[in-house]
Amino acid sequence: MRQHPQIGAEILDRSSSTLIQLARSVALYHHERWDGSGYPAGISGEAIPIEARIVAVADVYDALTNKRPYKEAWSVEAAIAEIETQSGKHFDPQVVEALKTCLPDIIALNAQWQEL
Repeated sequence: MRQHPQIGAEILDRSSSTLIQLARSVALYHHERWDGSGYPAGISGEAIPIEARIVAVADVYDALTNKRPYKEAWSVEAAIAEIETQSGKHFDPQVVEALKTCLPDIIALNAQWQEL
């Protein structure tokens, strides 16, 4: 499981596309933590590319607020509360604040997709 960031980055590394290189960065660094306790490189703070910091928060929000075979969906309020407890530890505090600012739009988009 802990090898999937490197494996994904290696697969994407073969492309010279700017977009694919951005995806490579996300793949490689999305499990790093703001406090340096993540993997694979154990980097911290702003050394983690911003795109990976954004995806880390989005990924956890998505995982918490959607039903999975092993768990029920959390309420938006509970998910935000959990993410807030990890601000400055797991997550970049500025990205957490950005999520909260964008939350009405995220909820509206989610509702729109649920209708399809």
